[in-house]
Amino acid sequence: MKLTRYKLGDICQMRYGKMPPKGVLADEGFPIFSGYRITGFAKKYLYDEPRVIVVARGVGGTGDVKLSPEKSWITNLSIVLDHDSSVVDRRFLYYRLDREPLKAKLNTGAAQAQITIENLSPYQITLPSIKTQRRIVGILSAYDDLIENNRRRIQLLEQAARLLYKEWFVHLRFPGHEHTKIIDGVPEGWKTAKIGDLGEIITGKTPSKKKPENYGNDLPFIKTPDMHGNPIVVNTEESLSEEGAKTQLNKTLPPRSILVSCIGTVGVVTFNASPAQTNQQINSIVPASDSVIYWVYFMAKELKPLLEGMGGGATMANVSKSKFSGIKVVIPSKQLLKLFFDFAKPAFDQIENLTISNAQLAKARDFLLSKLMNGEVAV
Repeated sequence: MKLTRYKLGDICQMRYGKMPPKGVLADEGFPIFSGYRITGFAKKYLYDEPRVIVVARGVGGTGDVKLSPEKSWITNLSIVLDHDSSVVDRRFLYYRLDREPLKAKLNTGAAQAQITIENLSPYQITLPSIKTQRRIVGILSAYDDLIENNRRRIQLLEQAARLLYKEWFVHLRFPGHEHTKIIDGVPEGWKTAKIGDLGEIITGKTPSKKKPENYGNDLPFIKTPDMHGNPIVVNTEESLSEEGAKTQLNKTLPPRSILVSCIGTVGVVTFNASPAQTNQQINSIVPASDSVIYWVYFMAKELKPLLEGMGGGATMANVSKSKFSGIKVVIPSKQLLKLFFDFAKPAFDQIENLTISNAQLAKARDFLLSKLMNGEVAV
């Protein structure tokens, strides 16, 4: 397979995204995409079709390559690449760039990693003919279609559980509500408590980076970027060795603990699929009772505005373990918690299976991509 070398700036026009003005913001509409995730919605969009973007800065993820949603507004955390379609296929460019160590090679930041248009533009990649690119994209798109279908199923499953949570525990239209007395705003049989009363609160910690032997492939090490967009974390950027995990045994979380980011971007909530540890930016709840697990998950998601206020703002908020543990909550009756558990657990079991399936599909796709790019598999 013949390959030709190009500078990115010769085959792509580059521009930084921009923040939407307040007048454009909306509760629903077109997605606002930061490069990390969808952060809100706008009344109008900047880009009608998906764009290849490179995350230019931020806490974790700098250098990541993504495809934006269609009809979206892309923020200034990303560099938008408008490709020359006569030279490179959009999706092939995404596949190709995603294999490049952009952060390692192009980072110009000091306190925070950063990639600029000036140093991305001369970056060189090799490409096969446009015809070959499209054949490769056709092969790999089958994997991407399956992944996207699974992702949509995950969203629908979580949404169904969330809607029931809101119906029962926010709007108080739970089974039997017509015959339940409300005393001082609290349904009879419910009780006020603190988050710390729900179970053990564990704040993560980072084992010493000065000892490389602390890191390996034995135990997932979860950080906030691993949590974004994932109801259940299956894969992590870093893992600890058995030796590293043993340096802080009391930090290991059992599966289906509820993880809540409390430093930096606060209020991101997820489960862990397997035993894991987290860094110090995450407070985790290990429920004392299985019946509260899924109620706690959605309750924690409702805490984001409160956590931002407690932590000093949305940009670099910091909610300590003691502050987090002391947050007051109203705990529903045991019978209602059990009913919600019975509904939500099968949904989250499916979510976990679909998440694992997507991880396996992505791994198979990337393996095949490598073979296709190296010419080991004929197109």
